[in-house]
Amino acid sequence: MGVSLPRKDLFDIPAGVIYLDGNSLGVLPKGAAARAARVIEQEWGGQLIRAWNTAGWIDLPRVVGDRIGALIGAPEGSVATGETLSIKVYQALDAALKMRPDRRVILSDSGNFPTDLYMAQGLIGTIGKGHVLRTPAPEDVASAITADVAVVMLTHVDYRTGRIHDMAAITEAAHAAGAVMIWDLAHSAGALELDITGSGAEFAVGCTYKYLNGGPGAPAFIYVRPDIADGIDPGLSGWMGHDAPFAMELGYRPAPAAERLRVGTPPILQLSVLEEALAVWDGVDLGDLRAASIRLSDLFISEVETRCPSLTLASPRDAAQRGSQVSFAFADGYAAMQALIDRGVIGDFRAPDIMRFGFTPLYIDEADVIAAAEILQDVLDTKAWSAPKYQIRARVT
Repeated sequence: MGVSLPRKDLFDIPAGVIYLDGNSLGVLPKGAAARAARVIEQEWGGQLIRAWNTAGWIDLPRVVGDRIGALIGAPEGSVATGETLSIKVYQALDAALKMRPDRRVILSDSGNFPTDLYMAQGLIGTIGKGHVLRTPAPEDVASAITADVAVVMLTHVDYRTGRIHDMAAITEAAHAAGAVMIWDLAHSAGALELDITGSGAEFAVGCTYKYLNGGPGAPAFIYVRPDIADGIDPGLSGWMGHDAPFAMELGYRPAPAAERLRVGTPPILQLSVLEEALAVWDGVDLGDLRAASIRLSDLFISEVETRCPSLTLASPRDAAQRGSQVSFAFADGYAAMQALIDRGVIGDFRAPDIMRFGFTPLYIDEADVIAAAEILQDVLDTKAWSAPKYQIRARVT
């Protein structure tokens, strides 16, 4: 058994706020701001460029990658960090297509996060070899894995509804058809028990600002299966992916293992904050976390369906088929969410009508869930959402 949950004392949560949006941006861990100040004032300010060696900056991408690897079931040295999730998707896709040069199909699904599809479309245009992107409905993916598919690229947990793909079954189907498997773990890492090694998938990518609480713009990660890593031909052959960056060779010579999937200078401030944020996972049993997530989510569904009959559950009712979020459909969902946020319950909205609520057992408990449902009921019963100020859409929803 791990430490008891929740661990609210490890987070700076504003007074009067019930935060149900950790599936989009995690809460600030205590110590993260002090770590950032120390890096700025003592390391950058005091040690200047020497800090690459004296403060261990150059090793941070590997150190943080190994900590993330422990949370997704990956061995040391198999996870590289840096850049954004979009870049890591591009790298994985590019490498995967090179592994299947005689095939021309990238298979995803119509529920995938848009940036993954955009990056695939952009890569197809860049390489200009006649590849196509197919996006069947999520439930039809397995049957769509045919012999012409080069790569299957899926987001493990759907960003809108929380529906979970069967990682083991789909990876097995992809491999049976001779395709390469890429999993996007953006809504899985830090929310579910994961065994990316056991799945056999060649690649996985993910972000760290959601359930891992790394902060806005926190660096992304990419996993490459160790047995294929040294054969990967990086499409983005950056300086930090070179075997000896400071040899200043004119030709690119890739570093071993996942290190070759590093690209540019690592974002030291963000990596430092992320390393500090990952300390909240010390002693946490991911099985306990998942069990708590299911209890909180099921309680929320029960409370909301009893109190708010005008909302329609958009997430799978079966917890085994659902990640750590619950979504409800409501025609005036955007306005209702703004009214709810004004009352201290923070979730978010995804077009066209989805109200999303994330459940992060590190800092949410049953009392929070019941209070959130009560406030949501009041917003709907009083039609508070109909106020004109809630009809104006901000750029970020």
